[in-house]
Amino acid sequence: MKMILALFALLLAIIGGIAFFQSDLKKNIPFLTKTPMATINNHKFSLLIAKTPQEKEIGLSEKTSIPQDSGMIFVFDTPDTYPFWMKNMKFPIDIIYINQNKIITIFENTKPLASPDETPQILRPDEPADKVLEINAGLSQKFGIKKGGEVKLENL
Repeated sequence: MKMILALFALLLAIIGGIAFFQSDLKKNIPFLTKTPMATINNHKFSLLIAKTPQEKEIGLSEKTSIPQDSGMIFVFDTPDTYPFWMKNMKFPIDIIYINQNKIITIFENTKPLASPDETPQILRPDEPADKVLEINAGLSQKFGIKKGGEVKLENL
């Protein structure tokens, strides 16, 4: 009887430990998490997510490129006309403003600044947006991504 109680206590301890550390396991073991994805016109983009204010400020500016089937998503709590610019960017991108999973504005082929002294252009959508998607320049045209199109987001 003591052995059964000991095994039961051990089992409870293991289950409790798994429950307690589950969120840490998902952060540290990539195969336990699902890749964030955006689907537009049947084309899938794997996403980097800019979550914190610092990540939103830096965006893709620390990268020299991203794979053709990738992008970065910025998710905001409330819709607004969030400004974006190409300061410190190293490659051209398409900037897609989204509100409630519908494309409201696209800035195609926005280029990095020619020199660090150049004043960056501030880009704003036509109407408030709750998300912004950045993808490689030219992909909006290549995949027929247009204003009014639907964006399906998964695993954000």
